[in-house]
Amino acid sequence: MSRPPARNREDPGKERQETRSFHHRSYPADRVAGALAERGLRASVCLPARECAGTVGEIVGALGALRRAGVVDEIVVVDAASGDGTAAVAARAGATVWQEAELMRSWGSVLGKGDAMWRALSVLRGDLVCFLDADTEQFSAHFLTGLIGPLVCEPGVSFVKAFYRRPLASDGVFEADGGGRVNRLTASPALAVFYPQLAHVRQPLAGEVAARRDLLERLPFATGYGVEIAMLIDAWREVGLQGIAEVDLGQHRNPHQPLSALTPMAVTVLATVAARLEREGRLAGPPPDAADGSDAADGNDAADGAGAMDGGDAGRVRSPLERPPFIRSGELAARAPAAGRVGAGVGGRAQVPPGEM
Repeated sequence: MSRPPARNREDPGKERQETRSFHHRSYPADRVAGALAERGLRASVCLPARECAGTVGEIVGALGALRRAGVVDEIVVVDAASGDGTAAVAARAGATVWQEAELMRSWGSVLGKGDAMWRALSVLRGDLVCFLDADTEQFSAHFLTGLIGPLVCEPGVSFVKAFYRRPLASDGVFEADGGGRVNRLTASPALAVFYPQLAHVRQPLAGEVAARRDLLERLPFATGYGVEIAMLIDAWREVGLQGIAEVDLGQHRNPHQPLSALTPMAVTVLATVAARLEREGRLAGPPPDAADGSDAADGNDAADGAGAMDGGDAGRVRSPLERPPFIRSGELAARAPAAGRVGAGVGGRAQVPPGEM
């Protein structure tokens, strides 16, 4: 008889890592599809995208095979007015495509990846929602099955984060796990200092995440590059450590940002954490900001599927604007039934993908 793991009284985060950490191989497509059917649940996958024509078609094609296998009911790409044909490529591959500016127009301009993800809840129909990067190279179906799996196969899981190895090649030097620099140098240290319960989350800025829809609807969404760490902290507040799982997806390849682009990313992550500390009464006053709050976020954020970067001068510390929990947005009643939607073209126009008649 196997013994339950000893409780780690000094470090509950470590205990959670030991008991709620899984490998994607535990969730083959047939197991996930069977669990979804048994529980009567629908799953949606959403890919925020900007200039991802080179990768999004392959990703949507792999997800289409999972749709036919009963793992996912809906594949949605939210495009940020890409100039490279991302929307058309995704639609031809079988995705429902929305331009982010078409969603929840009464909320004004879209302010980056986090805002696009928040607005996507107005058109996603699934009981479970998975967000994936649209610029992933050599995408594999296990990215989706691995993230949805714990939500339907493990008791009490409401929020799932990915972790993986990110190869980095620079100046002729190859590092098998040298990527994720903002993760390692900013996000993880910030959690270790201010949220030690979450210090063992391996990649707090991973863009691959799955959650129960009712949880996502209760969370505020940071509009820019801080969305991933904000979502992690806020989900922990809602469901606790035992409601969070991590899944090893193996290796993840996508384009790396130049070093010069990492400073504004890191600043946005820290400002997002600081905003939560101030809200909790652990920081005296709001995070420093060069403006009066009306300029706290702008439309220069890049929703490229790998995380948005706040625009502007890297020397300006911005407090990212946040969208309220979706249940307070006034949009719930506007959601229409999704019966009969198999695939769609740009703007959500119904279209049956080739080969799925």
